Amino acid sequence: MGAKTWMLMYAESEPAAILRARPVLDRAASQAMLEQLFPGKRYTPQQDETLARACPHGRDVRLACFPGLSIVAAGELAIDNPSQLDPRFLEYAGGRTVYLHIMYSVVDWFAYAIWKDGQWQRSLSVTPDGGVIEDLGERRAFELPYWAGKFPAIDPADDEPDTYPLPFHPLDLGEAALEDLFGYQLEGDNGPSLLDPASIPLMAFKAPRWWKFW
Repeated sequence: MGAKTWMLMYAESEPAAILRARPVLDRAASQAMLEQLFPGKRYTPQQDETLARACPHGRDVRLACFPGLSIVAAGELAIDNPSQLDPRFLEYAGGRTVYLHIMYSVVDWFAYAIWKDGQWQRSLSVTPDGGVIEDLGERRAFELPYWAGKFPAIDPADDEPDTYPLPFHPLDLGEAALEDLFGYQLEGDNGPSLLDPASIPLMAFKAPRWWKFW
C-alpha cells in the first residue's frame, strides 16, 4: 500500500498522549461529525478501518471521535497548499488545535499544517518534483535536522548528491511528523515506545455513487 495519509486531527491536548491512553470510540459523535462536515450526502457505513489506513479512496470518508480528540480522513484534504484548507474544516475545530497530515508515497509527497486557537501556525508541502511548494511559519523542532541535511535523501558519497532538490526525503520527514505529532509511524522504526496505529479504530463510510442516465 505504501505510506499514505490525508487526515485531520482536532485535539484538546497532545494527540499522542490521548492516543496512547487507548481512548474509546464514540460512534454517535463520529456519526454526528460525518453529518456536520459532509452534509447532504448519504454515506453507507462500512467495516471499521484503523488509523494505519487514514487514506480513503475517492470520496469515501473515515473518521473517529474520542474524548478530547477527533480524526477525519478524506481525499479532499490532500491539497498542495495546506494553508488553504477549506474553512469548514477549521470552523469545526471549536477552539481545538487542528493538525493536517498528508503523505503519498506514490509521488513522495509530504505536507502538514497546524492551527491553534483558530490561528494558522505552520504549513509545509514538499515533493521531489516540485521542491518546496509551501513553507510558511516557524519550523518545528523535529524538522530542523532534516533541513540541516542530517538525513539526506541521497548518500553524500554519491557522485551527484546535489541532483536531489531537497536536503531530505519528503517521506522521511512525513514519518518524523507522524511520530512527533501523533506518536506513531507507518513505515519507519515503529518500536515499542511508539503507538501501533492499527490499534486505533476509525469508522468507515462509503460515498454515494453518482449514476448517469442517458
